[in-house]
Amino acid sequence: MQTPSSPSFLKRFTDSSLVMQILVGLIAGIILAALAPEVAKTAGLLGSLFVGALKAVAPLLVLVLVTASITNHPKGRKTSLGPILFLYLFGTFSAALIAVVVSFMFPSTLDLKVANVEITPPGGIAEVLKGLIMSIVSNPFRALIDANYIGILAWAIGLGLALRQAADTTKNLVTDVSVAVTKIVRVVIRFAPLGIFGLVAETLATSGFGALYDYAHLLVVLIGCMLLVALVFNPLIVLVKTRRNPYPLVFACLRESGVTAFFTRSSAANIPVNMNLCRKLGLDEDTYSVSIPLGATINMAGAAITITVLTLAAVTTLGIEVDILTALLLSVMAAVCACGASGVAGGSLLLIPMACSLFGIPNDIAMQVVAVGFIIGILQDSAETALNSSTDVLFTAAACQKN
Repeated sequence: MQTPSSPSFLKRFTDSSLVMQILVGLIAGIILAALAPEVAKTAGLLGSLFVGALKAVAPLLVLVLVTASITNHPKGRKTSLGPILFLYLFGTFSAALIAVVVSFMFPSTLDLKVANVEITPPGGIAEVLKGLIMSIVSNPFRALIDANYIGILAWAIGLGLALRQAADTTKNLVTDVSVAVTKIVRVVIRFAPLGIFGLVAETLATSGFGALYDYAHLLVVLIGCMLLVALVFNPLIVLVKTRRNPYPLVFACLRESGVTAFFTRSSAANIPVNMNLCRKLGLDEDTYSVSIPLGATINMAGAAITITVLTLAAVTTLGIEVDILTALLLSVMAAVCACGASGVAGGSLLLIPMACSLFGIPNDIAMQVVAVGFIIGILQDSAETALNSSTDVLFTAAACQKN
């Protein structure tokens, strides 16, 4: 008599949770990069395909989900967008303030003799704010092509409000299109383990971590601030908001949103992942279909930390004295700059010269600070994006689950 054979490894793998599959892909990528670097570089194609698919589907997903949610939203039904927006802005400003305090406690210095990077930063806060406002009136097709989520949100809200008076058959069509795009997104997300495998393998095989050793102290301050916000300050905000133990929700967001964001290094690319997590958490779709893409644009605690820490590192290196009021102003400026950072890899670094201008630091020196940011970007930008993106879901869930 034959005993039933145990499930194969492949079956156990496919039946496991997505997070476990991503962990396996992560370990496999590290092993491949260590044993066969040239093959690992080739495997990077899988990562590029995965990130490309996420970036391709995210703008369309936001457009149809927001349009469908507003079109079919029952009159008089309340959402939590106001409290979520407050949490986004408060969290970003508080992260900048925490970065100021930690930078004063553990000052960092930089070697500012690096080569300049040919990048043109924004000219001032007015330019950032103007860019945000002009994004609202962007051509809808251009907004989709450029992944301009402010413009996409504006058009989706406008279409949704206009279609509220449409016939039921039209509303059903909009809903069906939303469901179809959501299904495509779920298929893309299922390939996350392969994508993470390719991203890790190529990154380690190409860059390694040797370039990070010279900036170990700066990295410790940066990532330490992000961990402090993610594991202490954000849970405190959620506790005050919900009156519940925040850590199950915090760890769920870090595990299922932060992990993929860490490797894709793009808040915009992580929008489909966050939408899927909100659905799993049972949140109100009318709320998260708007708050998640909005968070990918303005909820930038990690970016505020990066701007603040690197700016103060330059200030310390140049021996510039900083008083309390100037530090507070820096926090405000960093928060505003962070809200203007793009949802793609390295977006926050381009806004450092603006913060440096507060202390009279010349642009050529400020651009050297940006270059340092790119050197440590392997870890800095990954950790920053993981904090930014996971907090989008965290604050959305906190507002939806209040009491």
